[in-house]
Amino acid sequence: MAKKATAKKADIHSPKDRAVDAMLALAADMPFEMVGLKDIAQEAGLTLAGLCELFEDKMGLLAAYGRRLDQRVLQGAPKAANDQNPRDVLFDLLMDRFEEINQDRAALLSILDSFRFDPKEAVFSLPHLGRSMSWMLEAAGVQTTGYKGAARVLGLSGVYLYALRTWRGDESEDLSKTMAALDRALERTDSWAQSFGL
Repeated sequence: MAKKATAKKADIHSPKDRAVDAMLALAADMPFEMVGLKDIAQEAGLTLAGLCELFEDKMGLLAAYGRRLDQRVLQGAPKAANDQNPRDVLFDLLMDRFEEINQDRAALLSILDSFRFDPKEAVFSLPHLGRSMSWMLEAAGVQTTGYKGAARVLGLSGVYLYALRTWRGDESEDLSKTMAALDRALERTDSWAQSFGL
């Protein structure tokens, strides 16, 4: 079933998109640590050499998926963010992101579970998360330059990871538990940021 869906997407998607789709399809069907680059290439209709031209490794594929999420969320970002409370904008943006990853729930749970077997992958993913959170802050009209910007990125990354833990067990249709966790985390972080003049 997954192969038919992937084959259909191959007609309209770039090779990079096909590879990311293949990775997600395979991760949804088996533990991600068991998914090899050769499997992804075959599922995407690419040669292994072709996949190697596009990505250095599986982390590169995960980074490409993260960029895809960023683009989708940013497309729906408010154009007049400066007229709105940044905290409210960030809440909406991060909830949009959770709704996006919820569409790939089985694959994302498999990927997150795989970090237990290879912790260095989780560590390597942190810079990519930081870049994503920088985009979210910029979309909310919050500066990310200088040491204050770095602290904001770090803080929002912590907020996202906190809410992600709740998302993993949140099987409700409206992601109500995730929303509540995100709201709490943003409130605490906002209070902390004001205390330190960030």
